[in-house]
Amino acid sequence: MGRKAKAVICRRNNAPVVVEQIEVESPHRGEVMVKLGACGVCHSDLSAVNGTIGMPLPLILGHEGAGTVVEVGEGVTELAGGDLVISSFVNMCGKCRYCVTGRPHLCDVGAKAIISLPDGSLRTRDAKGAPLNIFSACGVMAEYATLHVDNVVKIAPGMPLAQAALISCGVMTGVGAVFNTAKVVPGASVLVIGAGGVGLNVIQGCAIAGAGIIIAADMTEHKLALAQQFGATHTLNTGREENLVKAVKKLTGGGVDYAFECVGLGKMVEQAFRAVRKGGTALVVGVARGDDSTSLKTASITFEEKTLTGSYYGSARPREDFPRLIAAYQAKKLKLDELITRSYRIDEAAQAFADLEAGRNARGVIVF
Repeated sequence: MGRKAKAVICRRNNAPVVVEQIEVESPHRGEVMVKLGACGVCHSDLSAVNGTIGMPLPLILGHEGAGTVVEVGEGVTELAGGDLVISSFVNMCGKCRYCVTGRPHLCDVGAKAIISLPDGSLRTRDAKGAPLNIFSACGVMAEYATLHVDNVVKIAPGMPLAQAALISCGVMTGVGAVFNTAKVVPGASVLVIGAGGVGLNVIQGCAIAGAGIIIAADMTEHKLALAQQFGATHTLNTGREENLVKAVKKLTGGGVDYAFECVGLGKMVEQAFRAVRKGGTALVVGVARGDDSTSLKTASITFEEKTLTGSYYGSARPREDFPRLIAAYQAKKLKLDELITRSYRIDEAAQAFADLEAGRNARGVIVF
């Protein structure tokens, strides 16, 4: 049986999101229906709304969610009604070359599931019966959502769903970039450009890893203050600092070991690359527009042996990493409560996106 539900929908780019009644179809083979408890309002959702990430509309937003399984489709044995799950916006088919070599975040199947379930199907329709696309095979900014089992991770009972939802994207992307992609070592020097939701998680990941110098760079003072709460040892206001690279090199005596670009701008990537020392690594974590580009001095790559690499979803292994992050939170080593600046009802979604765009929140969460 299907379910009626409220959902947050983008119908037009650069316009306020709308909340509408939708029909969510029951799960088919290999799928589950989830009753959402919470969904983070992530910058990637905003990027779909403003067109930075081009996705066909209308689109049900949301990919950072946690909830309870209420129905299971044929052939589903690993999940049952009542199980708590976190959504994963990358599919984990377990069969492609990337999944079998321990890199499920690059799953070939998941790369194709941008606005639908992995097989191309849609399980959602609006009040007029028209099909609705879903963000990154999830569409979890809704009271109910049907997902493929390869896009959910079961978690143990007792974890608060608002905090669990954050692990699904922002925390995994930031902390994972530190431990899985960069493999930051104790005593390292680090620059983090952008102190939004993902940047704060890079910062706290570096603090957990034992980095010695953690420089947060942002143009907003209240975000820099947050960065200090999450472990930044130094802050630089990019709106006031005339030369970020020069300032970083002065603080570190020649450049940082690692630089994380968490904004998604080619010019910032260039600065991150220039700010690392010889033999250092710059990581691009932010998602840029498709027409954005980065320009580097090629000779510096050779003579300085610098590395420039991407970090997608924190090089996540969701079924392994999500439980570890939960354990770190439960051991009071990972800050999740502090990330939630404000909770919203689903009917307040437009305000949640306005607050995100204005940079008011570390993370806003829609609680159902």
